[in-house]
Amino acid sequence: MFLFPGLLSSLCLAIVSIYASHGVFAGRTSSSQSRLGYIDHSTITNKPLFSLHRKLVEIPSIPGNEHDVGEFLASYLEAHHFTVEKQRVAPFGRESSSQKPRHNLLAYPSGTPTNASRVLLTSHLDVVPPYIPYTYNSSSHQIAGRGVIDDKACIAAQVTAAISLLSSNAISPSSLALLFVVGEEIGGDGMRAFSASPHPAYSSVIFGEPTDLKLVAGHKGNLAFTVSAKGKSAHSGYPWLGKNANSMLIPALLALDNLQLPFSDKYGDSTLNIGKMVGGEAGNVIPASAYADIQVRVAADKPEVSQELIVNAVKEVDGDLEVDFWSKGYGPVEIDHDVAGFETQTVNYGTDIPWLDGDHKRYLYGPGSILDAHSDHEHLSVEDLEEAVEGYKRLVLAALEK
Repeated sequence: MFLFPGLLSSLCLAIVSIYASHGVFAGRTSSSQSRLGYIDHSTITNKPLFSLHRKLVEIPSIPGNEHDVGEFLASYLEAHHFTVEKQRVAPFGRESSSQKPRHNLLAYPSGTPTNASRVLLTSHLDVVPPYIPYTYNSSSHQIAGRGVIDDKACIAAQVTAAISLLSSNAISPSSLALLFVVGEEIGGDGMRAFSASPHPAYSSVIFGEPTDLKLVAGHKGNLAFTVSAKGKSAHSGYPWLGKNANSMLIPALLALDNLQLPFSDKYGDSTLNIGKMVGGEAGNVIPASAYADIQVRVAADKPEVSQELIVNAVKEVDGDLEVDFWSKGYGPVEIDHDVAGFETQTVNYGTDIPWLDGDHKRYLYGPGSILDAHSDHEHLSVEDLEEAVEGYKRLVLAALEK
């Protein structure tokens, strides 16, 4: 079903409001009240953590459109005595004269050398579409809207944690830096650009993603590809004069859907998702071309192992089909989780972790659940947002001790 963007945004907001009014998002209300006291709209607006989070969420920033949120965050960091370096990243999609430039932001305390920092806190500026407005339910203490979890909660908590550590003299100004990148949701072009440029060597990097406030011990790898068919168009009344590209593609997709890919005890099964299919022009025309975009969450082995299985499965169906991998992909990512006091887990989603080269310890942590991110009911409790600040502070201090 197709919905116009404005109608879809309104529908998503209505769903969020209905759920909130019935307490669907109220899972940790009593705990929030006991820890935080009464949280009203004034507190959400005026307390630095909540006001920063709200402003970040209120600025739309789907991939390619990260300029405005980046400008706001750069100004905010500069006002809190950070030096901010902007790294321009190539446009996403079709470049136009009206498209604003997009930048990664590298921030470090003013007056310290660029390359002095030992620990890096990093999250991403972009969010998935569509835009869903920010709302706050003062009864359930739940915040809803696009990006309230992924990944603007991590940005707000990391910035707040850094300011707190520095203002209390808990750490040296030269020990910490912040990096906020564009394009994580579209393959990590922001982090790739940062990694490819001259940058400091950090001893530890703390990545922000929704992890339910747990340290992640590893995540699945990722492999994306397109299967395409080239047929020959003809009138549908005379199909023998053409070659149906859809009919070529569909059996191959069925074979891939049933393909056994590598398994591991730690991550379980590799999973394959046929995410997008395009083929043909009209019902009365034999389609001359068709393709499908597919993504695999790799649970074991190097991505080349899965690539070979995929190509063989497709070619066994039809040797004329083409398989094009978007990149070399990556296998499962092992992540450090050696800080006491945190629960641990593994996750199935991808991150920017494999795109940042270097010999550093890697941690993954953040508020909110991945099961709510990217959804029309994305929501986060104020308790989790505040707890994330304390979690990031503990991780930074632990990293500096190692």
